[in-house]
Amino acid sequence: MAMLSYEFMQRAFWAGGLIGIIGPVLGVFLMLRRQVLMADTLSHVSLAGVALGSFLKLNPALSGFAIAIMGALVIEQLRRVYRTYSEVPVAIIMTSGLALAVVLMSLNQNLSKSFSSYLFGSIVAVSDMQLRLIAVVAAVGVLFFVGMRRPLYTFAFDEETAAVSGTRVSLLSFLFAVFTGMTVAAAMPVVGVLLVSALIVLPASIALRIAPGFIAAMGIAVAVGLSGVFSGLTASYYLNTPPGGTIALILLGFLTIAVIFQKLMQIQNRRRIQKINRNRSYKNYEEI
Repeated sequence: MAMLSYEFMQRAFWAGGLIGIIGPVLGVFLMLRRQVLMADTLSHVSLAGVALGSFLKLNPALSGFAIAIMGALVIEQLRRVYRTYSEVPVAIIMTSGLALAVVLMSLNQNLSKSFSSYLFGSIVAVSDMQLRLIAVVAAVGVLFFVGMRRPLYTFAFDEETAAVSGTRVSLLSFLFAVFTGMTVAAAMPVVGVLLVSALIVLPASIALRIAPGFIAAMGIAVAVGLSGVFSGLTASYYLNTPPGGTIALILLGFLTIAVIFQKLMQIQNRRRIQKINRNRSYKNYEEI
């Protein structure tokens, strides 16, 4: 393909493929833990980190990465303080991140002009350094999810059960928060801050609707994520549209198809059950 003859497209597909694998897996755990908004919150925190790095003449990608991890740790700590009101830490950190980003961008007008790639995603924004950073995050994610698969499974459904079974819930929760921050910050160049949660949550939401089990949900989520990323990047290249929005719209299309398919299957099963019940009633009537 002529599209893949360009180095920036090769980097975009490598970056999108790596995020398309690890992001949906993370999304499944976030949905099971009812922490879907955490990804969206950390994307805004990461934007504040990018603004801070640009303001201080630091590498924006690395500063956004570091601030996202710090934000994840703060959310986890506040979650323990506000146990009854679990949504409060998310609101606090999201507001703080947005406020800091807006103030820093207002102090330097040149920053706002270069932020469209971070907000909406840009194919040309994926540099070699960012690609290496994404590769490191993906490798860490594979090791984390494979090495901790059993504790994470119990931890995702019920922290109390995990604690009773001997899992160090506090440590695992902080590690999970750190990896969430890493993934969100790494996904920024591909889909942008405003839509990074779509790449993490939408494939997981599709998988959990149609998958018969937990392992199947992981596989379906990854397959949907990769399909959405690759088709979105291709459409973005040929249609000259923002990659983040294009990927999100395609994933929304997949979700719509999945919902319709599930509804049709439910109708078909209902009719099958009704037919079986009618046949049984007819047979009982003949016996009488």
